[in-house]
Amino acid sequence: MAAGTTRQCIGRFMDIEPMKFSFSSPTAIARQSVHLPNHRYSSLSMNGCGGDPRAPLGLIETRTLGAAPTPAVAADRLNSALYDLKTASPTSDSGIIRIEVPIVQQIEALEWLSCQNHTLLPRCYFSGRDSNDIDHNDTSQKQKLVSVAGLGSAVSFRHLRPFSLDDWHSIKRFLSKNSPLIRAYGAMRFDARSDIAPEWEGFGSFYFMVPQVEFNEFEGSSMIAATIAWDNRLSRTYEEAIAALEATMWQVSSLVQRINGTSHRAVVLHQAHVPSKASWDSAVKQALDIITTKNSSLVKVVLARSSRVLTTVEIDPLEWLTSLQVEGVNAYQFCLQPPESPAFIGNTPERLFYRNRLSVCSEALAGTRARGGTESLDLQIGQDLLSSAKDHHEFSVDVCSSTVVKPSKVLRKLPRVQHLYAKLTGTLQKEDDEFKILSSLHPTPAVCGLPAEEARVLISKTEMFDRGMYAGPVGWFSGAESEFAVGIRSALVGKDSGAILYAGTGIVEGSDSSLEWKELELKTSQFTKLMKHEAPLVPMREIVEL
Repeated sequence: MAAGTTRQCIGRFMDIEPMKFSFSSPTAIARQSVHLPNHRYSSLSMNGCGGDPRAPLGLIETRTLGAAPTPAVAADRLNSALYDLKTASPTSDSGIIRIEVPIVQQIEALEWLSCQNHTLLPRCYFSGRDSNDIDHNDTSQKQKLVSVAGLGSAVSFRHLRPFSLDDWHSIKRFLSKNSPLIRAYGAMRFDARSDIAPEWEGFGSFYFMVPQVEFNEFEGSSMIAATIAWDNRLSRTYEEAIAALEATMWQVSSLVQRINGTSHRAVVLHQAHVPSKASWDSAVKQALDIITTKNSSLVKVVLARSSRVLTTVEIDPLEWLTSLQVEGVNAYQFCLQPPESPAFIGNTPERLFYRNRLSVCSEALAGTRARGGTESLDLQIGQDLLSSAKDHHEFSVDVCSSTVVKPSKVLRKLPRVQHLYAKLTGTLQKEDDEFKILSSLHPTPAVCGLPAEEARVLISKTEMFDRGMYAGPVGWFSGAESEFAVGIRSALVGKDSGAILYAGTGIVEGSDSSLEWKELELKTSQFTKLMKHEAPLVPMREIVEL
């Protein structure tokens, strides 16, 4: 495709105001299970896990062009720069180059991504939680990055085996402190040792992508960027990387069209829970029997439910995500969709950790005690928890040279249990310890239980569905920073599957299976209401902080 033609197409796209889309074909409603085609890597994708994870990349560079007054002007400048890349000879047999054009006006990244809804390219979206409690040491980024939308994959990272230190190095070799906005967005399975169900096949044990075309939303401005990555040792040449980006840019520009009217609301035709209510009651009883056994070390286990929903029309995951933002209070919103896969979306309040160079912060719930039958007994139990040396140890992070708990431990009281809660900050001994941080913090007691391994084993024996990335880490890596949330309040949406909604609840001594089932219903209501004529639910404070 000629450069001029591309420039015109991109300019035409960027001039169009954000639009909403509806799907033209109905969901296949006869199936009661999801059967997806085998995952195939497109010729446009390079898997970065296939090379030497310790071999440095020959070139990592960000080229920032002058700010543009409008999206159309920004697109024209970006396209000219891409043409220059095509005519230039590579200086290295491996590298990654990001070309970015700031835009004076602020445009929502999710609206931009919604305009690409008819493409089959992989896509991602990540909107950070309010980060006022994060100490950003990097002052080079003067504007706060609100959200990021990506389309196409300059380089992806996927494997069926569990995420390893070598995989972490494979990702990090494409990142640099000098190019802070080159990021790898993705997620990991809750339990990498469990079998992968068909609906999660495209995600593998983990899936990360560095977008080819990216839209960044800042406070007060925006930015569009394009990234190419190549590595001759991975059978991806510089020329092939350029051609792949051209193909993506063509889809970004040519598949946008104005849709009149509003999209059709997806109405539920069939809904099935795994487990059923009867099986749930049995699973909770089994867990309680173990918890209350005299010699058992299990204190808490988080059991989950999968709810498969078939609908009249295909669900647009980005429309759902837009609606969820209304209900999100200090929450992360995310969307991750590998090729030929449903989209994993969520609206989660729980941070796993944030790292800035050697500084790392997290949030912790540690220790579990029952509520007292009287006010005085409840107070006594809480004081015992606050003074427990054993439970305080759960707030330390062994790979940190120091760990600071701010504020000092407080009690968070739930209707039936109470926990210690605190925000943690620590200092890594070296940046490679980031992998250990990720491994040690996941799974959290809030999504697995206590002790973690005993709870995980019970979950694997009890649950008859694949959690996939639900309750797993979801977020991004960059050269100097990384941030991960816990993938709860989430669903798998689209690709003729309707939706699969996930929710879990902690089972402790005294839990009532019927009340826990109602809690599952409440947690999935943020999705089910979108298939009914209901107003957004006002967020409830289910945790009281003392």
